[in-house]
Amino acid sequence: MRARRWPPNRTGTWVLDLDGVIWLTGEPIAGAPGAVAALRGAGVRTLFATNNSAPTTAELLDRLARAGIAASKDDLVTSAHAAAGLLEPGTTVSVLAEGGVLEALAERGVRVVAEGPVDAVVVGWTHDFDFERLAAAATAVREGARLIGTNEDATHPTPHGLLPGSGALLAAVATASGVDPEVAGKPHEPMAALITQRVSDAVVVVGDRPSTDGLLARRLDVAFALVLSGVTSPGGAPPEPPPDVSAPDLAGLVAEFFSTGPDAPPRALATS
Repeated sequence: MRARRWPPNRTGTWVLDLDGVIWLTGEPIAGAPGAVAALRGAGVRTLFATNNSAPTTAELLDRLARAGIAASKDDLVTSAHAAAGLLEPGTTVSVLAEGGVLEALAERGVRVVAEGPVDAVVVGWTHDFDFERLAAAATAVREGARLIGTNEDATHPTPHGLLPGSGALLAAVATASGVDPEVAGKPHEPMAALITQRVSDAVVVVGDRPSTDGLLARRLDVAFALVLSGVTSPGGAPPEPPPDVSAPDLAGLVAEFFSTGPDAPPRALATS
C-alpha cells in the first residue's frame, strides 16, 4: 500500500473504472465481484465509469451480471454518453466507433449519416479501422466538422497485454486532419459532469490509469485509489498524479479500506 488518505465519509459513492479494475476484456479480475459486494454491504454505493465506448449499456450490464455484479443503467456512466452530450439533437455526424456510441447518439437524437457533409466526426474504440475510414474522417474534419473523441486512452488492457486504445485512433484522425479534438471521457469535464449529475457524494475514484482516473479524481476533488491490475504495473515510473492509496487490485484495496482507521466498517471482505 502507498499513502493512506481515505476520505472521512465512509459511505459515500465509489466511482469504479471497469477495464483493468473489474475485468480485462470482460474476464473478471479475481476478487473484484466480492469486493463490490463487500462495499455495498457496508453501505457504499458503486458507480461504474468507463472510457470504453464500444459496448452498449445492455452489453455492459450483461458483463457485470456474468461477473456476479448486479447493476442497473443508473449505475453506469460511459464516455459514449459523455460524447453524445456534446452534440445537440438533430446534429449530423460521421461515426468511427461501435455500438455504444451509436446507441448514445440515437438516445440523444443525433443523426448518423454514411456520407456527405456532417456537423461532427465522433471517434471511439473500434476494430473496424482502416485507411479508407481514416481518410474519410479526416476529410470531413478538414471540411469543417467538429472532431469529438470519446477518450484519449492510448491503450486498452486485456488478459494478454495491451491493445491500441481509442486515443490511438483519435490521434490518427487528429494528425491527418490537423485539428485538435474535443475529448469527452475521463478525465475531461463532460464525463465529470455526468458523474456529478448522477451522484452528489462521490468520495473516491478507483482506476488503473493515473492520467485518466487520477486526473478525474482531482477534477472531482476526491481521493484517487490506484489499482495495479490494468495498464499500470508495479515497478514503473512514479504515477502522476500520485494516488492517495494503491493496491494490487480492487480486492486488496477494499480489504485495506475495511482495516484502516478507527471507524472502519466492521465487515469482512467477501472472497468471491
